[in-house]
Parts: sequence; structure tokens; C-alpha cells
Amino acid sequence: MNCSNSQYTLEFTCQNYDNPTQKIESLLGQEAILDNGNTAWMLVASSMVMLMTPGVALFYGGLSGKKYANNTILMSVVSMAVITLSWILVGYSLSFDDWSPYIGGYEWFLLKNVEAAPSGVYGDKIPHILFMSFQNMFAQITPALISGSVVGRMKFSSFVIFIILWSFLIYCPLAHWLWSITLDENWFPITLGWLGKLPSLDFAGGTVIHISSGFSGLAAALILGKRIQTEPEIPDVNMVVMGTALLWWGWFGFNAGSAFSANSIASFAFINTHIAACSGLITYMVMESIHKKQSTVVGAASGIISGLVSITPGCGYVTPLAAILFGICGSFISYTFIQMKTIHKLDDTLDSFAIHGMGGVVGSLLTGFFATQTINPMYPNGLFYGNSLLLAWQSVAVIVSAGFSFWGTLAILQILKMTIGIRIDEEQERLGLDVSFHGVSIVE
Repeated sequence: MNCSNSQYTLEFTCQNYDNPTQKIESLLGQEAILDNGNTAWMLVASSMVMLMTPGVALFYGGLSGKKYANNTILMSVVSMAVITLSWILVGYSLSFDDWSPYIGGYEWFLLKNVEAAPSGVYGDKIPHILFMSFQNMFAQITPALISGSVVGRMKFSSFVIFIILWSFLIYCPLAHWLWSITLDENWFPITLGWLGKLPSLDFAGGTVIHISSGFSGLAAALILGKRIQTEPEIPDVNMVVMGTALLWWGWFGFNAGSAFSANSIASFAFINTHIAACSGLITYMVMESIHKKQSTVVGAASGIISGLVSITPGCGYVTPLAAILFGICGSFISYTFIQMKTIHKLDDTLDSFAIHGMGGVVGSLLTGFFATQTINPMYPNGLFYGNSLLLAWQSVAVIVSAGFSFWGTLAILQILKMTIGIRIDEEQERLGLDVSFHGVSIVE
């Protein structure tokens, strides 16, 4: 019997053993069942995604201005440390254990049974501990993205508590709904999460990461309210460019690594990522030139990020030509919502909602149009290839993830507001968080 599909390849006779890994180990030994090429690629991809969180720190720190740069950078850095520990203790099991279609169980708490051998479910002959590590990098960057909506007015201690609660209550369920897998009675890997079963497609986190962080950022901006002083700070262009460069490079690991194998799908995800970033950059610069009669470095960086966000959910399902449209549409919508923020006086400080939230929505919906089995035969075609149902399921995933993230974040922050408080006082805000909370300032 062949207990495999084209992504999760394990061939053996499925009888008289408790699990597939036990059978393979008994025949070949643990090292023989690992694919060295895939393992090497996933180690590299994981390290690339890890660098994206410092990239966010630099990107946001450069945008936030001199009164908030240290605080903004530290919010990203602390997300790495806090979420990594919570992930290995509890979060990974809640996200990927096969307890139910709605949330994982306790099988992998404290990394129990997360070992060097392949899991038999996740990844193509890579160590289970490596799959867990790769997913940890996704989990740690997502709260860092939310921080862009709260710059200059949220207590640092409250932010730390918030991201822990948010990771357990929002991120882990969403990851489970879309990405969890189980084995059927013949030990054949099948989708477990209820959104993934529809199927709703999210190759690398457009829904789980970008829609969730963007709409959570919107909720946070609304409940915190506006800053006392909302005049734009002068950005540190050097930091912004360096952060953008790290994010662009890391995004190749983010997207191509989500194939969990060094294969053709990873190759398409890789080039689609680059194409969408380029088309997003050009689109944003054109929009600025038409609207403001100028093109800025910060605008170019925002266009790059918009393109990268928009292609993330569909990068392993669509053609390179379609990736051009992903970048154009994502950048156009993000730019439009940034301008609307000014009209509606929403203090989403660094445009997390416009870029990540709306970019994720655009990319998820476009996947429903452009997904094709010529790129990824494991998943259904989209509307332009004869299957209108996929667009419907993508719409369901967008509505569910956006609503769940927005209202869930409002609930978490409201509880924190009524208990420990979330907003700094007026004097601290006027001084700036770098001075009032971190004892350091780079104000000249």
C-alpha cells in the first residue's frame, strides 16, 4: 500500500505497527528516512524567516520616528522571545495536533514526541522538530506585525501579555483551521482543519498571518484611540530600507519554504514572490506620482511589502504572470486604504491594517480566481480555470479570519483595559515611550 501523496511521501506496508514512523524506522533506521536535500532547504528557509522579525523591527522602527524607535524595535524583538517559548510549550500542539477540526490537543505539549524523525504527516521527509521550528518563525512574526498599529501609546507590559493571549486564542486556532493535517484509516495524510477541508487555500500565511495581524491591528488602533500628537515623525530612511531588504529576502524562505520540500512548487513560490514585490513597488510609485506628484523611498518600501503580502496566500498555486496582478492589486488597495485612514482619522500608526490586512484579503480572494493545477496539482483550480467554488471558499476564509481576529482582539484588549490597563498616561506619551518606558532616547 502506498500511504502517500505528492507532498507527503511515505511508502510502506501499513500493518502491525502503531504509526508510520515506527514502521520506517524499523526497516531503514531514522537517518535513512530523512531527505537531506529537503532538510537542508528547510533549515535555510527557517533561518530566513527568522530574520524577517528583525526586519519588521527595523522597518517599523525607521518609520516610527525618534521618540518611539526603541520601543517599536523592542516590541518586535520581544515577540521573538516570548512567542518562541509559548510556542514550544503549548502553541505548536494547539495549532497542529489532530485532536479536532477546530483546535489541537495536548499530544505535543512541551514538545513531547516532536523528535528528529519525520512526523509522517507534516513535511516531505524532514525532521518533525524542523517543521515545528519553521512554523515557530511564522508564529513569532505575526504579533510583531500588530505592533505597527499601537506605536506610541500602548504600555509595553500590556503588549507582552496581549501577544501571549493573542497567540493562544487567535493565531493557534486560525493555523489549525487552515493548516492542520491528520491520517485516515490507511495512514494517508488528509486535511483536518475545518477551513482547509472546504477547501480554503492559504499557501504561506495570507490568511493566518496577514489578515489576522491586520484586522487585529485595526481593532487595537480603535480601542487604544488616537495619539495625543499625530504629526508624522521624520522616518529614518536607512532603517526602513534595511528592514525592507531583510523582509524581501526572508520572504523567499517564508513562501518557498512553505512547500516543505525542494521541489517545483517551491520554485514557483520563489519567483512569484519576487515578481509580486516588483510589481507592487512600481504600482505604489505610480500611485504616489499621480496622487502626490512625487515618489518616496518609504512609499517604494510600502509597495514592496504590499506586493509580498498579496502573493503570500497564492504563491504556490498561481502562475508567474498572475503574480504580476497580485502585486498590482495588493499595492493599489493598500495605497487606497492608507489614504482612507487619513480621511477617517484612524490612528493605525504604521498602516498594519492597510498593508497586511487588506493585502491579505486581496491575495486570498485572487487565489480563488487564479489558482491552477498546472502549478500545484494537489489543490483545485480557481474561477478562471473552471472552478467557481474555490472563490466562494476563499471568501468564507477571509470573512471568518477577519471577523475572528478583529472581534477576538477587541475582547482581549477590553479585558486588559479593565484590569491592568493598556494605554500610557498623557505625560508619558508626550515624552515618548523611549524615555518614559525604556530609559533611553535618541532625540537630538
